[in-house]
Amino acid sequence: MANIKGFFTKVRNLKKEDIKEHFKKRKERRQMILEKRRNGKFAKKMQPVYKWMNRLSVPLQFLLACIINFFIEVISRLSFGEAWAYLTKTPLVFLYNSCMIFVTFTIVYLVRRRVFTRILLSVFWLFLGICNGYLLTKRVTPFNAQDLKVLSDALELTGNYFNTFELIMIIIGVTALIVWVVSMWKRGGQYTGKMHRWIALGGVVASFVGCMALTNLAIDKRVISNYFGNIAFAYEDYGFPYCFSASLFNTGINEPTGYGKETMEKINEEEKLTKSSTGRSEEQRPNIIFVQLESFFDPTEVEWLRFSEDPIPNLRKMFSEYSSGYFKVPSVGAGTANTEFEVLTGMSMRFFGPGEYPYKTYAKTRTLESAASALKGLGYGAEALHNNGGNFYSRAQVFNNMGFDHYTSKEFMNILQTTPKGWATDDILVPNIMESMDTTEGQDFVFTVSVEGHGEYPTEKVLEDPEIVVSGVEDEGERNAWEYYVNLVHAMDEFAGDLVRAVEERNEPTVLVFYGDHLPTMNLEAKDLKSRYLYNTNYVIWDNIGLEKKDGNVAAYQVMADVFERLDIHAGTVFNYHQQRRHTKNYLADLELLQYDIMYGDQYVYAEEGSPMKEGHMYMGVKDAVISQVTEQYNKTYSIYGENFTKQSKVFINGEKQKTTFLNNTRLDLKESKLSDGDTIMVAQVGSSNTTFRTTKTYKYNAGTLTEMPPEKDAPENGRQAFVVEKEEKEK
Repeated sequence: MANIKGFFTKVRNLKKEDIKEHFKKRKERRQMILEKRRNGKFAKKMQPVYKWMNRLSVPLQFLLACIINFFIEVISRLSFGEAWAYLTKTPLVFLYNSCMIFVTFTIVYLVRRRVFTRILLSVFWLFLGICNGYLLTKRVTPFNAQDLKVLSDALELTGNYFNTFELIMIIIGVTALIVWVVSMWKRGGQYTGKMHRWIALGGVVASFVGCMALTNLAIDKRVISNYFGNIAFAYEDYGFPYCFSASLFNTGINEPTGYGKETMEKINEEEKLTKSSTGRSEEQRPNIIFVQLESFFDPTEVEWLRFSEDPIPNLRKMFSEYSSGYFKVPSVGAGTANTEFEVLTGMSMRFFGPGEYPYKTYAKTRTLESAASALKGLGYGAEALHNNGGNFYSRAQVFNNMGFDHYTSKEFMNILQTTPKGWATDDILVPNIMESMDTTEGQDFVFTVSVEGHGEYPTEKVLEDPEIVVSGVEDEGERNAWEYYVNLVHAMDEFAGDLVRAVEERNEPTVLVFYGDHLPTMNLEAKDLKSRYLYNTNYVIWDNIGLEKKDGNVAAYQVMADVFERLDIHAGTVFNYHQQRRHTKNYLADLELLQYDIMYGDQYVYAEEGSPMKEGHMYMGVKDAVISQVTEQYNKTYSIYGENFTKQSKVFINGEKQKTTFLNNTRLDLKESKLSDGDTIMVAQVGSSNTTFRTTKTYKYNAGTLTEMPPEKDAPENGRQAFVVEKEEKEK
């Protein structure tokens, strides 16, 4: 005890000068150790080597760049043999990518800590390669710059992609890497010669300019390409460094050759593209429902896979009785939002930058014509639904900018059932689709995105008594993954059947389109599929209005125009274009011009009127949550009773969010909060990043009774999407 008191006494008696002296001596000791190392026998023996390395630093750095490039490809391809084949079969591509890495290493000549800077740059490139390799074990799409734009969304779903062990290993690995880099910074010596920074800066600039010139030459000579028809294959053909850099800098749609007012007037001859018309009377117009099924395709398309029974009996029956075929999508294993974008806008992803998500770039902040805006012009209501988070892929902003009236996300659904991997099951969508259709007296356009089929698919045995037993796969882990996936598909098929029956019970004219957004991440190759094409899923157009069965293959960006054509609906600039020009000369070239003009050009196609989409006025959800009473329990806790509560309902007291326990759709409990007379209380549906999507009315609490408060002056209308747009503006 006396020793402890003595220690604290010494600490209290320490003077500022003593502390300074301590750190000064510590620094001197370090300097002595460094000097000793520099003047030691080993250092003296290595001095000639260091001088030789300094003289040859440029070729040695290029050699280092080649080694790093090779290891990146080993990691990315998950195979030493495939990386070696890439090097030997396409040496010019390999050397070009090595040159890209080498150019970044020229930065070391601007600093004295050259060894440490080389280490830092090496770690940077290898880290990117590791990210790519790891992501390719979870999906088919390689790591690209657009993943950084959806990083916040990805972090929310970490638990769905990584198990606990993997998360722990990632944290340990990243921590160890940071510690090692810091230790190398402390140990690393400094260049002692004369620094010629202006010469070095000129060399760095010349290197980067030379690399850009080399890139243009490589594209001209077709060593590499600036168009990625298939981003996964592009990474294999052109290398990770180039493809990742292209995804970083090549975004949006570049101005096509020949773009101008005259060209666009010719494409929009007599302004036929911007006119809306239909041959159907208001009574004859059907509801139009599109359902995008997550990772869905017909599993019997896999030639070697066998099943105990047909996994999709409901959809199989629809395939035989209604229009169906292959559905060409823009991505494999991921990219749900891009298939969604093509379907809703009629625009092709082939003209955008590699790996780009327009939902995270253009459509997030600017209005854009869509099927919703086109059909609203004909008197339709426009509803969107998704049994996942409202902020995921910025859908709340995007759907608002596309002209939807309502967006019902999982924050407004009483989701009680989930898959073993934590995704909401699709059966919850049926009642919510019906409620969305009840928001209008007339016809509705309903766009639904499901999530049940989402990966990853576990290789361990998860389903003890699966409805569908899979065979034809020798590897047990792979068979488990397929069995898990196929049973998800079976559940999606049951959802499709339930939805059709619910629509039939409404006895309203309806057209219902089911399609898959992309193939699952199951390491499929084209040779495994009957269609021999990795970008094919399946679709079917169910109806109760007697449409003729017309089977055929259709691309995601063409399907909406096709459905409109069958219904004698001609609305929406891009949809009209597909209907009028699909089988004509320069169809795709003019489509690129049209997309550029609408999104990045001068919008000549709209003439003087400008875009028909001026601003969005969307509500989140279709039903208000309601507070009916607040009750104090015997243990000094509070219960809030009302209607339409969900797991994302949070209680706010005096504007501050409280820890809320969801019991059911009529009761929320507060176990750690206190209510006093005069406090205000309301309930909000809260999404990720604490986004308040919709609120109840605000009440003043007084001795157990509630008095409705008048709305604040200039407050946006309850539930209106404007608050999200406003939040984005502030963040900028």
